[in-house]
Amino acid sequence: MKHKITLLLLLVSAAVFLSSFTNKNLHFQEPKKVLQDTIKKNALVADSLGLSDNLNLTLHKSNSIASYYHNKFNGRRTASGSKFDNEKYTAAHRKLAFGTKVKVTNQVNGKSVIVTITDRGPFSKGREIDLSRRSFMDIAANKGAGTLKVTIEIIK
Repeated sequence: MKHKITLLLLLVSAAVFLSSFTNKNLHFQEPKKVLQDTIKKNALVADSLGLSDNLNLTLHKSNSIASYYHNKFNGRRTASGSKFDNEKYTAAHRKLAFGTKVKVTNQVNGKSVIVTITDRGPFSKGREIDLSRRSFMDIAANKGAGTLKVTIEIIK
């Protein structure tokens, strides 16, 4: 899995470097602008590069409780019709529209992840969002925890 992430980052870096040149003049564009354009296309890379602060965020809810999907849901259809994969950066929310990208930040350690809403839930009282296992573990301070206190921001 680490190899896939490393390969993804390497490919994105190469694409950013190559796209920074124009065809006629071959002059270098502003690197931050090129990176921001790439971020819009790939939310996973945005957070790993630490550039998610440049996104247009609207606070949805703070002091929310997040949980994560059990592995038994892998391969099942979500409410949006897509196939669920616990290794992708997705989440379930009761009201947010399918396809909405949100930034979820762990309030204890400040780590955040960008996920796409693809399902409805959680159906446990008091919980605001269900994250895929990968998303949850990326921001969890205690890997044995089942819930986190998070802030949810909508990316516009």
